[in-house]
Amino acid sequence: MNDANAIEVAGVPTSALNCIDLSSSDIQQSVSLLKQACLDSGFFYVINHGVGQDLMEEVFVQSRRFFGLPLSEKMKLLRNEKHRGYTPLFDQVLDPANQIHGDYKEGYYIGVELPEEDSGAQKPHFGPNLWPSEDVLPRWRQAMEQFGSQALNVAKVVARIIALALDLEADFFDKPEILGKPFPILRLLHYEGLISDPSKGIYGAGAHSDFGFITLLATDDVLGLQICKNKDAKPQAWEYVQPLKGAFIVNLGDMLERWSNCIFRLLFSWTQTMIVSSSACQHVCQRKILPSFLPSYVRPTWPKDTTILMLI
Repeated sequence: MNDANAIEVAGVPTSALNCIDLSSSDIQQSVSLLKQACLDSGFFYVINHGVGQDLMEEVFVQSRRFFGLPLSEKMKLLRNEKHRGYTPLFDQVLDPANQIHGDYKEGYYIGVELPEEDSGAQKPHFGPNLWPSEDVLPRWRQAMEQFGSQALNVAKVVARIIALALDLEADFFDKPEILGKPFPILRLLHYEGLISDPSKGIYGAGAHSDFGFITLLATDDVLGLQICKNKDAKPQAWEYVQPLKGAFIVNLGDMLERWSNCIFRLLFSWTQTMIVSSSACQHVCQRKILPSFLPSYVRPTWPKDTTILMLI
């Protein structure tokens, strides 16, 4: 079932993505829809995924509360050497060949929580998170940890459908050396209400692909995400991805494309925060999922990104 009808917004088409119902008992239909999506664009929706709408809305409320703080307060939680915490506007340049400055977004990184005394905390990118004070943002940490845990479960369900679509056993990616102990990153992103102008090198987020296994993206109702189905085409053709209330937008990462021997496609995406001819702020929650190990080709400097739940 394809719930997203292709339409045009201000002359830019929107992509018709497959929609996968994770509560469906028809696993073969889910596998078929996912496989078609992965061969076509690498993007699809998942609905009825088990993360309650109340929790998703609370996460967006808490995200807005944090990004609404004075810059001086946010800078107290500036991203540390473990790549946890706040990233200010223009901190990340995803497409340096075409951008004149950094992305018009600010973000917040949350990873696997490990106390400093834990032996695993000595590894790069592992350790304790930075958390806003409970006095400043009550229930902020609880909401993020609850959402992150539930979204990770969703990612594991999606991974099992991906395995079946690759003619593997459903639990193939559950192996300890693959996703048995994944490296998930929860990223909150706030895009400024400025209209991107690619002709001038101005982007909410420059063209890029995600580097992990898959990304789960929850967004508000502001239209902004665009994807390019053929990154080698001249000129490139970009399409909007419509927000779908209560759904996660799922996209494949570099690692899954490599693991599938390029059978499953990986697209470029970029974000421009605009609604037709007017602008609006956009908030995103992103969960990226990485495998149990950090592969040798992962950049030593952690990419700065958007509000996303990323299963890497």
